[in-house]
Amino acid sequence: MHNVRILSTKPSQTIRCFLLLSFMGFFACTGVSQDSKSTDKRTDLPVYEFEKVSKPDSEWKEELDKNQYYILREKGTERAFTGEYWDNKKEGVYICAACDLPLFESDTKFRSGTGWPSFYEPMYANTVAEEVDRTHGMVRTEVLCARCDGHLGHVFADGPKPTGLRYCLNSAALKFEEE
Repeated sequence: MHNVRILSTKPSQTIRCFLLLSFMGFFACTGVSQDSKSTDKRTDLPVYEFEKVSKPDSEWKEELDKNQYYILREKGTERAFTGEYWDNKKEGVYICAACDLPLFESDTKFRSGTGWPSFYEPMYANTVAEEVDRTHGMVRTEVLCARCDGHLGHVFADGPKPTGLRYCLNSAALKFEEE
């Protein structure tokens, strides 16, 4: 007869291990673990002159469709690989879907593999604002339209050269003007 030794693990230990590994994987995918990779935000970008736009929620609800309102005003996120522009390869300019402020040029767009439109640099030094986002148990940098404060997405320090940045945006927060 053979002696067979069965290693048993308590279900609670298995569940804890699974949750820990899942949690670690989630943070790796979201770019939260910012390494020491240097980023080079250009300071020589042109400045765009504009006035702030401030409207009550009732006006935004009338002007934006349901998905745009959810993303731009309620800081929502569209599912990966579902937005209109994640795979757009046309040349042009991406503007804010709420207030038409020019934000990103197509020549700074790159294929990040995340399922959202990704850019390494805004068009202008002052059209994209950033805020600390502490939602969902993590710390990220939220990207906002500087004119209307609409939520665009997040920026991470894992993008390509020359900046090392990845502005990961929601398609519904953008409109595209083809050149």
